[in-house]
Amino acid sequence: MKAKELDNKFDAGEDVSEHLDLAKARRPQQDQKRVNVDFPLWMIQQLDKEAKRLGVPRQSIIKVWVAERLQKAA
Repeated sequence: MKAKELDNKFDAGEDVSEHLDLAKARRPQQDQKRVNVDFPLWMIQQLDKEAKRLGVPRQSIIKVWVAERLQKAA
């Protein structure tokens, strides 16, 4: 199938998933790289308290808050 035909089917609301190899699908700019950050103990304690309140891991809070700040700065 040509890309134009796939685009037309997608735009028409048709399910085009059978034409895609989802095993090879990637999200652009979503590759991850591990970084180490040292926080003062009081920050860790407050992060843990907020994470517990929301029922999510500490890392999730940090990711969301950093992403929000970066979006504001952009």
